Amino acid sequence: MRREFLLGAMVAAAVSTAWGQAVTPSAPIGGGTQSAASVPDFSGVWHRWLRPGFGPPASGPGPVTNRSRVNGVSNYNQLVGDYTNPILNPKAVEVVKKHGELALSGAGYPTPGNQCWPSGVPYIFWNYGMQMLQEPDRVTFIYLQDHEFRQVRMNHRQTGGPVGT
Repeated sequence: MRREFLLGAMVAAAVSTAWGQAVTPSAPIGGGTQSAASVPDFSGVWHRWLRPGFGPPASGPGPVTNRSRVNGVSNYNQLVGDYTNPILNPKAVEVVKKHGELALSGAGYPTPGNQCWPSGVPYIFWNYGMQMLQEPDRVTFIYLQDHEFRQVRMNHRQTGGPVGT
């Protein structure tokens, strides 16, 4: 209960801050001009129904699915990625196959979920929903699980080397 209260308070504070800000025109990094009317607003609560991952595309190969099944549906307690999926490059095939073999053998391998790590992409997609707050200079994602959030800076050039150097 405390976790939900803290998350609710954090979202309420962020939303009240974001509502008071207006979107202003800005020049994209590539040059040119852009009007406020041409900037889509993605702010709001977003959720999905499929677990885990994405639904199939309208055509072509779809996302990697779980080969492990229980009663004909994906077994979320044993994740064995379909390493035959044509979207995977050879290195990805090797990694997906290795992790699938570990899962089938009962041996664990480190994941954000079993190591209490922050969820990076694509692991963060296990979350069913998130709040997106769009501001002129950044977009903030607040996830419904584990108090995680991400901030993406917009129209910002990176200077120098990677972060931390």
